Order: sequence, then structure tokens, then C-alpha cells
Amino acid sequence: METVAPYKEIIDIIKESGGEAFSLCYQCGLCDTVCPWNRVRTFSIRKIIREATFGLTEIESEDMWRCTSCGRCPEECPRGVKQIEIGIALRRIATEYGVFPAAVKPIRTINAGLVAQGNPFGEERKNRGQWIEGLPVKAFTEGMEVLYFPGCYPSYDPRMKRVARATATILTKAGVDFGILGEKESCCGESIRKTGDEELFKRLAKENIKTFIDNGVKKILVSSPHCYHTFKNEYPEFMVNFEVIHISQYLFELIDGRRLKFAKDFKKNITYHDPCYLGRHNNIYEEPREVLKRIPGIELDEMPDSREKSLCCGGGGGRIWMETPREERFSDLRLEQAKGIGAEVLATCCPYCITNFEDSRVNMEYENILEIKDITEIIQEVI
Repeated sequence: METVAPYKEIIDIIKESGGEAFSLCYQCGLCDTVCPWNRVRTFSIRKIIREATFGLTEIESEDMWRCTSCGRCPEECPRGVKQIEIGIALRRIATEYGVFPAAVKPIRTINAGLVAQGNPFGEERKNRGQWIEGLPVKAFTEGMEVLYFPGCYPSYDPRMKRVARATATILTKAGVDFGILGEKESCCGESIRKTGDEELFKRLAKENIKTFIDNGVKKILVSSPHCYHTFKNEYPEFMVNFEVIHISQYLFELIDGRRLKFAKDFKKNITYHDPCYLGRHNNIYEEPREVLKRIPGIELDEMPDSREKSLCCGGGGGRIWMETPREERFSDLRLEQAKGIGAEVLATCCPYCITNFEDSRVNMEYENILEIKDITEIIQEVI
């Protein structure tokens, strides 16, 4: 191991990133015990924290990039050590030095796409709203009930476009006065911030904030828990506060208010996966389950590691853009759990989770065993 920057510099960067609580760590090891990485390989977040305490880090090691920011370790930590913030601080150092391990190098491409087109795929900005083709979706104008902000994956990814379209269909059916900003919106910036690029995050955030204000946006409906977390908990750093609601919460409101009614049954055994950024990070557990329970015909069963102990899909903390060997994918473990309780459908409400689960479904040859569905896709089938 070597000191890659002066001791004072590393410690100061960690403190500036909100990670000063690292000094509280007394190496109890509870963080390692609950970390999902230790289900697929040997990994120690405790070791990384200890190294940070002394201003040391193996900057070329992939270990400091493994954290998915799932939130399990800070939840269990008896001393209030902010493991996620410490990890991000170390990634900022690596980003500043331009040092990325092989599995992390795709971040450079993601960065370029975000700078040039406002999305991680590098797709043309003008195509961001093409997912609405054939649907009666309007451009957002001031005074509308809600802005629907689908996010990057539902705007560009072929699989996730189905979720955006299902959402728009449901909102239309319920008589919601909503619109989209399309090419005017940019990535929320959550994932790139977790990889250590604070300046790019600020740029994206300021672009979106200006767009929201200029268009008179007050209430934002999102499909992604990552967008939800960023708009609700991080954009206020820029002295703005928009009303932010996740689709699972909004669906519950629509059903509870009798604005959305069901016309068919959905007779399949379903299990629900709690996304980290919806559950642990924002304490939204009940609304998604209540939505599913209201659908006629559904039998909802819980998997092991649910609610506060939900098993991360592996996509948070910017890991959605990094290379993960097949034998180290948490999503495979999750599908095994769903299959183990006899579920026919694994339901969730996060683009990253769905993307990882769909990959695992193919790799594990579960295509005829288990369906992966967003909650909106299920509701679209029964209204």
C-alpha cells in the first residue's frame, strides 16, 4: 500500500464530503457482516475505512469502487460511521487523478455521454421524448397537475421504455393532467455523483433546476428511486424544494382516491423486491405492497431479505455502469430467492433493478420460470 496523496489532502477531502465520521469507527466489523458483496466474494469495507483513517488508499484497486451505496452498513453501524460518504470521497480522489481500474473504465464513456447529451447512453438529446410515440402525452406546461420525469433508462432503453409507456397509459386512464419535458430534461446526476464526479453532478443538477423553474414545475413524478432520492434529498442543496413523488406512492393515491380502477384479475403468484433507494434510503415500503395487494387475483409473498434487509440488485453507487463478473452478481441471488418461494413474477419499481434482473433471468435461463415486471406494467394489464 502507498500514500497516493498527502495525508492532510485525503483526510480533508473525506471531511468535505461529509465523511468525517470515519474517525468514530472502532472496527467492529458489522459493516462487513451485512455487506452483500460477502455473499459472492471476500470484501471488507471495514478495511477501506481503516485505510482512510490513516490517509492511505490503494487508488488502483477496484475495492473502493465496489460499494453499491445500498445502505445496509450505515443502517447497522453502532457508531454512525458514514461509509457511503467515505467511499464517494475516495472515488473523488481517483477521479481527480484520472485513475480507473479496468472494470470501472466504462465510467469515462458515461461521463462523455452526460456532458454531450445529458444522458449516460450518449444518445441524442432530441430523442429523449420519443418513447411517447403513439401515446396522447403532451409537453409539460405551467399549471399542469404533475410533471412526469421518466429518467434516462425509461427514456432510452428499449426494455425500460415499456415502463414509461405503461406509466403514461395509467396516468391518462386516471385522468391525470400531466406532461413531460422530453429533450429539455437531463439526467438527475445521481449515479455520476456516486462515482466521484461532483462537478458534473452539479452541472446536471443546475441544468434541471433551471429547466424546472423556467417551465413552472412544482410537482415531479418519477419512475426511478434514484431520481426520487436526488430530487428530494440532494437538489435542496441548491436552495430549491420541489414536491417529489415516486410512482409507487402516486399509484397508491390514485387507487385510494378511486381515480384508478381495475377491470381484470392478475392471477399469478407475485413477490416484491424493495429497491435500496426507495426502501432503506427513503423508507418507502408500504405503498408498493398496498398497490399490489389492491389488484384482484394477486397472491403476494415475501422473499427472504425483504424490506429493511432487502438484498441489493447490485446497480447502485454507479455500479450499473461498471463490469461485474457473472459469479459476483447479487441479482442472480435475488432471482434464486424469488424462485425459491414459488413466485411467477418478480415485481419492483426501479430501472436499475429491472435491468439487472432481466440480465440475470437470461443468464440463468429463467425465461420460462420467472417474469420481471415493474408495478406499472402489472397495473397496465388490469385497468
